[in-house]
Amino acid sequence: MPPKAKFTKDDIIQAGLDIVKKNGIDALTARALGSKLGSSSRPIFTVFQNMEEVQEEVKHSVQLLYDEYVRKGLEQELAFKGVGKQYILFAIQEPKLFQLLFMTEQKKKTAVVSLMPIIDDNYEDILLSVQKGYDLSANMAEQLYRHLWIYTHGIAVLCATNMCVFTEEEINNMITQVFKGILKELKQQESL
Repeated sequence: MPPKAKFTKDDIIQAGLDIVKKNGIDALTARALGSKLGSSSRPIFTVFQNMEEVQEEVKHSVQLLYDEYVRKGLEQELAFKGVGKQYILFAIQEPKLFQLLFMTEQKKKTAVVSLMPIIDDNYEDILLSVQKGYDLSANMAEQLYRHLWIYTHGIAVLCATNMCVFTEEEINNMITQVFKGILKELKQQESL
């Protein structure tokens, strides 16, 4: 008969999430997890097969946390702008988690058009908010989203790596200015 689990799956995932929030995914080891739980690493493996499984579950928890930020953005009156601000807020409030989701080296290079749906499970919802919120075709909405994601991602990376500090007003103004410029350019192209 297998040994009785000392900790629940949720206990282990939460402890792993705490470690990653503070020190990043590389710090999530069996030893660190056991120490965080006040135990040896052995009880972890009565619930999980290996550390890769633990890391995947922790990463899934990080994704769910990020999804909450996106949902808050989508609930705002200007949903697309709200999502951009929430993306940056996630980078500011949870820099190690942001780095795990959005600053991890990819196995292969891909075009930015293909990248966004791969790295963000919320891609379709966000794209729809652009189309509906600004009455744009699917193609124009995708172009606007892509350009603004690149810009917003740059701000978020600067925040997540402590390179820059921006006030909420500065972030709001920067996103608005770039949004208006790109939207104007896209509408001019469409009318040609």
